[in-house]
Amino acid sequence: MTIRSVIRGSGSALPDRCVTNAEMTTMVDTTDEWIVERTGIRQRYIAGEGETTASLATLAASRALEAAGLDAARVDLIVLATATPDQTFPATATLVQHNLGCNGGIAFDVAAVCSGFLYALATADSMICTGMAKCALVIGAETFSRILDWEDRTTCVLFGDGAGAIVLEAQDVDENAPAAPGVIATRLHADGAHNELLYVDGGPSTTGTVGKVRMKGREVFRHAVTNLASVLREVLETTGHSAAEIDWVVPHQANFRILDATARKLDLPAEKVIVTVDRHANTSAASVPLAYDTAVRDGRIKPGQLVMFEAMGGGFTWGASLVRV
Repeated sequence: MTIRSVIRGSGSALPDRCVTNAEMTTMVDTTDEWIVERTGIRQRYIAGEGETTASLATLAASRALEAAGLDAARVDLIVLATATPDQTFPATATLVQHNLGCNGGIAFDVAAVCSGFLYALATADSMICTGMAKCALVIGAETFSRILDWEDRTTCVLFGDGAGAIVLEAQDVDENAPAAPGVIATRLHADGAHNELLYVDGGPSTTGTVGKVRMKGREVFRHAVTNLASVLREVLETTGHSAAEIDWVVPHQANFRILDATARKLDLPAEKVIVTVDRHANTSAASVPLAYDTAVRDGRIKPGQLVMFEAMGGGFTWGASLVRV
């Protein structure tokens, strides 16, 4: 028997305001056709007054705990992935911890942008498997709209706000059993040589400002397809599983064309890929758990199935994780 991190429940949260492509055309020089053709996005949710990364994260975490049937008092670890914290410090995870009333455990943020949830998942999984924690909330939450340049039509149409969360719990499992649940393997990578392709042009140590998102979309697309296909193969080789065995791929929801191209590189049928980018746009670190929770709640993802998470973000960072639900 061995300790594995098993997903007990998931939850998600979106801001109240839904902004369609039609509304975007009144804000910036673009068209619905242009956005849909290049990205697959039809709408996104934008945080309003009083809605913050912490408030969305807290709601998503509460729903995940409810789905798991667990009280917040059981949580002894919170790892929150975000590029848009409520404050420079303390960590937004500590605000969520206080909101939930589970003070005293471990709580911290990780910053890996769109790959953040994968980095947070790997961190929580390692801490559970080494005995540092028994029950963890892994959260991806963003209010990306607050770092967008709303005059830059190439970026502002791509992003939205939201949060997603899962509850991980330590369980003794027979890892040799074919249907043993839990996180099976995760692989992460980073390459800071590509900083200038997707970044924010500000920060406390440089400009003293929050800054705005800047992106060279064509170059990001090329790297994303190559890197994601590579790390997915890496995880499969590590675990001994084949692409045909995967029940669902839950990818970072950046662009439908990236999702489609990555699936084709691995000969994965499109019907196995969870797609929510049309409804949520790119919610950065929130997109993978948001998509996962959507597919769990609509009945597509079921207990016992093999699920692959994958994401790539600015910097670049990228990774993938294979999980038996």
